[in-house]
Amino acid sequence: MIKTRALYWTITGLMTSFMLMASIPDLLRAAQAVAIFRHLGYPSYLLRFLGTAKCLGVIAILAPGLPRLKEWAFAGLIFDLLGALYSHVSVGDPASVWLFPLLGLTLVTGAYLTYRRQAAGLSRSVYRVDVRTEPRLNYSVGRDVAARLRSRGHQRAAMSHVD
Repeated sequence: MIKTRALYWTITGLMTSFMLMASIPDLLRAAQAVAIFRHLGYPSYLLRFLGTAKCLGVIAILAPGLPRLKEWAFAGLIFDLLGALYSHVSVGDPASVWLFPLLGLTLVTGAYLTYRRQAAGLSRSVYRVDVRTEPRLNYSVGRDVAARLRSRGHQRAAMSHVD
């Protein structure tokens, strides 16, 4: 459990850093980001929208709780990176250019898989019963009740023969 948590935070830290570094030029409408968008054939007004969406996704992933929102944030980041990868490959960019969306996709996928593993471990540990600290159940009560019922049946049978 501790190893899973450490792995999750390591990969998530790398992923969130990567995604924030990718979103800040979009938010600021940096000249290089505008040039890349024009090269890909997208309007520059989408930069602020995508930058804001990436930042909100990172915040949702880092926020405690909110499991459903985290799932949507992971999905949104995957869609963003798949779109970037597809766009770069479609316009014929070399591998050195589309390697960055591929790296981001790998980091987001790794963070999501470790998030799911950690979430599954936490949900199981909530319902786990420690046998050493929990009192043992006494099933002899059930046996006693069954014996009493049987004896009542025998008593009734014996009483019916007496009449």
